[in-house]
Amino acid sequence: MFKKEIRVLGIDDGHFDKFKGGQALVVGALFRGGRVLDGILSTTITVDGEDGTHKLILLANKNKFKPQIRCIFLDGITMGGFNLIDIRRLNAATGIPAIAIMRKFPDVSKIKSVLEAIGQQEKVKLIDGAGPIICINKIFAQLAGITPEKAKAVLDVCCTRSNIPEALRAAHLIASGVVLGESRGKA
Repeated sequence: MFKKEIRVLGIDDGHFDKFKGGQALVVGALFRGGRVLDGILSTTITVDGEDGTHKLILLANKNKFKPQIRCIFLDGITMGGFNLIDIRRLNAATGIPAIAIMRKFPDVSKIKSVLEAIGQQEKVKLIDGAGPIICINKIFAQLAGITPEKAKAVLDVCCTRSNIPEALRAAHLIASGVVLGESRGKA
């Protein structure tokens, strides 16, 4: 269904101090399928802020690779702590399907409780608006602008070393390596 050379963008944040606020590095890795790294993009977002969706829209739209990108992979819908990404808005503003990937099924009720306890009810709406969490190829995902069948087909092409797309693995490794001096954690 999809060419093995489909261009995809994996986006992940780097390590940040959740108790000091500030900015978190976000890295985008542009891949051809699950084989070739073609480019790197970066930006920063406010830890626990509300600028994540806007910054990712700019990251995806304002680069020389934009015409080639066919799918955006995110490591979940949270970046920089509780800076939630509105994947529907990301899809609408870029015209590119977005897939939020999770290794484990998240405890959504716990996340919502924490957000409500800290006065972030608006962010609870973003969680609800991200759509259902579905299982595809032993991982969990939320989709915007793409059907589950097409998402599976893209993942089949882009997941060559693990259940996680190579673009997302590379973004994680690069972001953590830049911030910490070496990569760590599960990519």
